[in-house]
Amino acid sequence: MNTINKAKIAVVGAGIAGSTIALYLSELGLNVTLFEQGTSLVNGPPICHLHAGGNLYREISDEACVTLLKESIDLLRFYPNSVDYRPTVVAVPIEDSGSPKDLFARLNRLQNEYKVLIQKDPQNRVLGKSSEYFKLYDRKMLETLQKEVTPKKPQNLDEWMIPVSKNIDLQRVQFPLIIVQEYGLNIFRLASTVSLALEEKEKCKVLLEHKVVDIKKGDKSWFVGVKNQKLTEYKKFDFIINAAGFRSGKLDDMLGYQRERFVEFKAAYISKWEECDTIWPEVIFYGQRGTPQGMAQFTPYPNGYFQLHGMTKDITLFEDGLVKSSKTSAQPELKTKFIQKIDKAWKPSDIKNRSQLAIGHLAQYIPAFKSATVISKPLYGAQQIPGGDDTKRTADVSFEDERYARCEIVKASSVLTMADSITKQLIHLGYVDKNLYGKREFESLKKINEQSISKYAQSLCITRNYPVSLAKRNIV
Repeated sequence: MNTINKAKIAVVGAGIAGSTIALYLSELGLNVTLFEQGTSLVNGPPICHLHAGGNLYREISDEACVTLLKESIDLLRFYPNSVDYRPTVVAVPIEDSGSPKDLFARLNRLQNEYKVLIQKDPQNRVLGKSSEYFKLYDRKMLETLQKEVTPKKPQNLDEWMIPVSKNIDLQRVQFPLIIVQEYGLNIFRLASTVSLALEEKEKCKVLLEHKVVDIKKGDKSWFVGVKNQKLTEYKKFDFIINAAGFRSGKLDDMLGYQRERFVEFKAAYISKWEECDTIWPEVIFYGQRGTPQGMAQFTPYPNGYFQLHGMTKDITLFEDGLVKSSKTSAQPELKTKFIQKIDKAWKPSDIKNRSQLAIGHLAQYIPAFKSATVISKPLYGAQQIPGGDDTKRTADVSFEDERYARCEIVKASSVLTMADSITKQLIHLGYVDKNLYGKREFESLKKINEQSISKYAQSLCITRNYPVSLAKRNIV
């Protein structure tokens, strides 16, 4: 790659944002150091959904959904081996105040936007045919599908809907049901992919178990204090990228930068449905967030494993789990009980109780699922939301100083948009050739094979004490 100036870049935090941007910039030929206080990459809040249209969120604007569609296509092309290729079914319960018809205009717009993106670049055709971006199913269609044999590997939208038609309580939902080409995003496979790619990058130094404890501003440079075990050492850099996740405010506080943001603690629960030998789509049952009938999310993995969200305060959300920054600190302060869950461990009783509630929440719509069992600790973590709107789902980079960038990621799909913004700034500073702006294709990612990714991802599951099935895909 043609870089103009051999600048030294520090990336603080190795979640999906920090790891991806470190890989991206090293691919452009920059010298990057990635600091992570944990023991592995991409180990943050639960990720399971590639928001290729944002249809999980009725409350966000159509413009935000279009942004998520475009960003998700970019991410899918960048990390194809980290995507679970299965659609999502959206159902509106009978007790919900909304209607499936409320989504029709948005779905038609997204379908048209997808068609235009394919016309601009045929390689954007990663969600199937634009004409099959979504499909509606009335009750009669579902009752007809109930008579069909459930396929081992579904080949079309009708076949994906067969297990849904046979298992959900049709008395509990409004019609039509909607199936849409929003795929899954596998956090273990993504962590595996970026870890393997970075191992091959001489331009990127990955320092695990290195905690940034201080930053001092120099003349067109930064001095970063890094603690490894008991030793604190200062390193000089030309540019800093704050990708510290929910702890991003701590870096802002080190430099006296004011920043408004929220932090929210969340969890998703892992269960096993022994009687299930079927490949499912993801299924979403809408509901009002924070109420006892909050949205229920049913995310499938191989071998009868499911990841569950219930947007109630007894399941995925937590009382006092959403906190905001103050006038004196850019870092929202989570209560000690949440920090202990993140940094240490959950109480076994909390795992059991919330997991059972999650199973019950889904079983009201999928009755046979009541036999599912709690199988492991939850996937959990804290998510930051920049600004003063806690419903925000899209985000970009912000710059406090021309050499200090914040990656306040809300949804994983935004990460390449952030990489573009940082690249543009580095071009402005004279560190990168302008012809590299917006680059997406890198040979190093193409060289990593499915077997290596799967093996490494399963090892991460074992290390993090999760079932190895969470690293596998039903359809490759």
